[in-house]
Amino acid sequence: MEKGFWANLPKPIIGLSPMDGVSDAAFRFITAKYGKPSLLITEFTNVEALNHGAVKALTAFLYDEVERPIVAQIYGTNPEAFYRACFAVCELGFDGIDINMGCPSKSVSGNGGGAGLIRTPQLAQEIIRECWRASRDWAAGKTMQESGLHSDIIDYIENLQKTTGRHPLRRVLPISVKTRIGYDQIITEEWLKYILECQPVNISLHGRTLKQMYTGEANWEEIAKAAKLVHSSGLETTLIGNGDIKSLPEALEKITKFGVDGVLIGRGSFGEPWIFQGESKNIEEKLQVAIEHCHKYEEIFGINDKSFAPMKKHLGWYSTNFPGAKELRLKLMACNSAADVSAILTPSTSSLSATTPENFPELP
Repeated sequence: MEKGFWANLPKPIIGLSPMDGVSDAAFRFITAKYGKPSLLITEFTNVEALNHGAVKALTAFLYDEVERPIVAQIYGTNPEAFYRACFAVCELGFDGIDINMGCPSKSVSGNGGGAGLIRTPQLAQEIIRECWRASRDWAAGKTMQESGLHSDIIDYIENLQKTTGRHPLRRVLPISVKTRIGYDQIITEEWLKYILECQPVNISLHGRTLKQMYTGEANWEEIAKAAKLVHSSGLETTLIGNGDIKSLPEALEKITKFGVDGVLIGRGSFGEPWIFQGESKNIEEKLQVAIEHCHKYEEIFGINDKSFAPMKKHLGWYSTNFPGAKELRLKLMACNSAADVSAILTPSTSSLSATTPENFPELP
């Protein structure tokens, strides 16, 4: 098992969970700068889309060097497409490859991908093995062209390499898996035994079934069972828990109580990128980071009225838990640029500099 960066990752591991529509390059940059998590994982990208030359899908794979170690997450159902997509990930200079076997959305799982793979364990195994094969073939010198990767994807990557000067050394990228405890019922141990046969370097386990989506509470007792299974397997695989972590103390408590190697924090990082260090910020600092986040978003993705829309959910998360937050959010939702946001927030921060989020109940 080629563990790559995982072999040197300090424990306990406190990483950023991949979240579609949230953990884009701007969000990860801000999280890396202020939170310094153990690792970051991209939004997932569809391997079949890459197989058909959808260059736009590679937007999810933009990253900054400050984010390392940075892992690219991919999803789909076609093992051959996974094989080819891994060549793109390797050429882009990522530190690892993560396979999404946990997304509960109907558009993904309904087509057999994401958590849908829990129902087809043999296919899941084939996908993991193809990713390992691709990573090893790339390390041995096989080219993108020889892999069968679409020419449009190859052209994009080669142009990006010229622009960034990022030409990765050939090495085996470690393969990890993110999944759930079951599809419509809990089958944690039965399911993970299939995954372990393919020797991923890490399994990140969300403590809910697909049927639960994100409702109810994450089942950490099942995550504990998974940790025991993984640690008794004789492999060097690590098990990271995921679900409902709202603070660093809570993360550390769960790591100790349930015997996992670490945790991934997802929704707990919304508007709180420093959560990984257990820090708090006063309102002035928090809103200044919100402005910086907006500028970073524009720097990466460009700007027009429509393209700024994804930033608004982040602005909503930054502007909570202080007097006047509701009114401020209403103003921010009308913004269409970082300049608009700065014009609103810069005068706001001076009167809030002495306040801290925990001093006030969250306003609706």
